[in-house]
Amino acid sequence: MIKFWQNKRFLKDMLIIAIPIALQNLITSSLNMVDTLMISELGKSSIAAVGLANQLFFFYSLIIFGINSGTSIFISQYWGKKDTENIKKVLGLSITLSAIAGLFFTIIALFFPETVMRFFIKEPMVVKLGSDYLRIVSLSYIITGVSFAYSIASRSIGRPNMPMIVAGVSFITNTIFNYLLIFGKFGFPVLGVKGAAYGTLIARIVEILLILYFVYKDIEPLAAKLSELTTWTKDFVKRYLITISPVIVNEAFWALGQVMYSVAYARIGEEATAAVQVSSTIQNVFFVLVRGLANACTIMVGNKIGAGDEDESYDYAIQFLAMSTVAGLVLGGILVLTPDLTLKLFRNLDADVYDLSKKLIMIGGMFYFIRTFNATLIVGVLRGGGDTNFSMYLEMGAVWLIGVPLAFMGVLLFKMPVYMVFILVSFEEIVKAIIGLPRIKSKRWIKNIT
Repeated sequence: MIKFWQNKRFLKDMLIIAIPIALQNLITSSLNMVDTLMISELGKSSIAAVGLANQLFFFYSLIIFGINSGTSIFISQYWGKKDTENIKKVLGLSITLSAIAGLFFTIIALFFPETVMRFFIKEPMVVKLGSDYLRIVSLSYIITGVSFAYSIASRSIGRPNMPMIVAGVSFITNTIFNYLLIFGKFGFPVLGVKGAAYGTLIARIVEILLILYFVYKDIEPLAAKLSELTTWTKDFVKRYLITISPVIVNEAFWALGQVMYSVAYARIGEEATAAVQVSSTIQNVFFVLVRGLANACTIMVGNKIGAGDEDESYDYAIQFLAMSTVAGLVLGGILVLTPDLTLKLFRNLDADVYDLSKKLIMIGGMFYFIRTFNATLIVGVLRGGGDTNFSMYLEMGAVWLIGVPLAFMGVLLFKMPVYMVFILVSFEEIVKAIIGLPRIKSKRWIKNIT
């Protein structure tokens, strides 16, 4: 096997796909950071409210990621065969399922926001602020689902630049309207957290309009008529659902596990919730490179399997795992050594929130290389290879049998501070790596699903 730094074709293909995806993820994470920075000016109640309210969107976003991550397996392998007819059919299915999921979550957030907020926390001010935010931002959920379907499909056929450009415009739009509406600048009303919700909604509308424009102007494999998107046979739908359902279940239960972590942290208090929101925002910005690698891995491994090059798909998998581990060690080291530097961005944090955030960032950095390895192993290799059932059992088992029980034991039984609970939760990553590596070496994850 040629090492990744010696394989020029591998590096070229990887960079063409990974860099735009990483930049798009950087823009998205930066958008979350800008939101958190602006909202932090309003105090810890607002930070906690928006952070907890967005747990519902986080849950929804992981479900649509599951739908479209599963779809990407098909599109990548069909693209390896240059089968554009079936690409359009699969895209239609992913748009439909994403929109249905969006409608479900819109109804919950629009009509039952107080119930959602009280699930996490009991403080009346946090519940009120979070409910106000949810009612408005819920109107963006269906739009987000459709946008996500087109963006993932565009990446999967080797056109990652379009979603990257659109994400950049969305970032600028959201930032401008957040500034105008949160603080009431240039004659706009002072809306606080409601302003942040309106900023998100406006940005999502701009995003979907741009995506549709670019797709139907320049990306022919995705520029489908309604009939091409919806001409499905029973066998086609069955094969699609059999493959993607483990991915959807995986993401849904993994996301629910993350939500349960938020519930556990919220039991510690408002300060712990705000600190988790701040530290997670910073860590997610650092994670963009690894997301780019993992998504590039899904596409490149899937392309090779679809084209019948199974031995090369295994070599690609090993090289991606090595790269993500090295990236994790470097990025984790930076997190451990520079928490004060990154936290300077948050000027008005209370002293207790600042101290907790610093500890969480440093601990997160120590476990970072394992987290980056697992992200590529599960999202890139196992899913790219079509081994969706094993990836589902691995991730769900680690979260629900290890992470969630340890989180609530730490909070309720041992009364630990939030940073110690975070250490307990991180043991799920160690278990995933120990179980996942032998599966990679066995090559049993290589499955041609097309």
